Amino acid sequence: MNEADALDIVQYAIWTVLVASSPAVAVAMLVGVGIALVQALTQVQEITLTFVPKIIAILVAVAFSGPFVASQISAFTTVIFQRIEGGF
Repeated sequence: MNEADALDIVQYAIWTVLVASSPAVAVAMLVGVGIALVQALTQVQEITLTFVPKIIAILVAVAFSGPFVASQISAFTTVIFQRIEGGF
């Protein structure tokens, strides 16, 4: 294993983390912007108003995107095992 192989594995790992976490992050951003807009329009500055809907939305997003995340992690694991089997 040389530096190019290690860099390739690290790059693929980072890409997998970004792709697998993107559904939850996107939902959190959308809900956060929506709540911020509602707070700005209504002048209600309640702290718990920001956290509870985000937590619920993220849990729903993770529940629906679970198979997608699992397939991304499975694909990464398969590639790593193939590289180990092939001697990098």
